Amino acid sequence: MSATTLTILSVLLAIVVVAVLAGALIVIRQRLQSTSRTLATLAGALETVESEHLAPLHDAVTQINARFDVIVGALPGIAAKAAIVADRRPR
Repeated sequence: MSATTLTILSVLLAIVVVAVLAGALIVIRQRLQSTSRTLATLAGALETVESEHLAPLHDAVTQINARFDVIVGALPGIAAKAAIVADRRPR
């Protein structure tokens, strides 16, 4: 092959590589835009669920957690009393 033919083939190869990369980047951009729209829709739905369904539960959850704090605070005393009773029990 002559030098001119090799130069033309090299230029054609470079053009093909650039075209393939450009095509791949276009497809990636389209998929990212689609994903972005889907995530925006999902975020809107989650905000609706949070505001309409979860926000009203906040006070109830706070009250339940406060009761658990009382129970957890009492457990060391209960464990100490149980140890005393276990020590007095005949074996």
